[in-house]
Amino acid sequence: MGGDLVVPAGPLPEGITVGDDGVARCWWGAGDPLYRRYHDTEWGRPVADDRRLFEKLSLEGFQAGLSWLTILRKREQFRQAFAGFDPATVAQFGIQEVERLLADPGIVRNRAKIEATINNARRYVELATEFGSLAAYVWQYEPDSQARPPVLDHAALLQLGHSPESVAMSKDLRRRGWSFVGPTTVYAFMQAMGLVNDHLEGCDRRAPTERERHRFRRPSVAGADGTHQSGTADSRS
Repeated sequence: MGGDLVVPAGPLPEGITVGDDGVARCWWGAGDPLYRRYHDTEWGRPVADDRRLFEKLSLEGFQAGLSWLTILRKREQFRQAFAGFDPATVAQFGIQEVERLLADPGIVRNRAKIEATINNARRYVELATEFGSLAAYVWQYEPDSQARPPVLDHAALLQLGHSPESVAMSKDLRRRGWSFVGPTTVYAFMQAMGLVNDHLEGCDRRAPTERERHRFRRPSVAGADGTHQSGTADSRS
């Protein structure tokens, strides 16, 4: 955090908590040390790596009905169980792998979610072939900053369970045969992977995350002729 750390003066904005380390954080990231690290070092930072994007979209599906902390605590075992979330490898999983995963106490043993992850890995191959990468596909759905709340406080964030872009991406993914990718799941994915900056006003991570998004080179979509559209930093951030 370094020079980005500013200890707020006066009453804290709603939804902001200052930890014993003096860092002001969004309320959800202020408790468990695992949550703190995730909030401070991962959440909201823009990602263009396909394996990380596929992992996050998969784990968001596993989270349905559970807390994200539950998934975080199991994330390393998930990575081992799903071959590091390499889509090409997971796409080859069959009945034996499904049974192995159902017997693994280190992950969420839900057959529908396991089979959805394998199915999505197969659909990933089709999508990446069409767009050049999963990153190029998902970053097309980055919300326009002009449509975002002018001030992202606690009340505004609670209204953002989904967005028009997450609804559109969810609808398109499901049309393409993906599973466990509802609008709320997709929006949580967008928050985590930096397509939006939902750190609250007053959170020490909001400003540096915004700067990182501004510098981030958006991935380009492969054209039919093999060329790529521009992927330069976008002023919408």
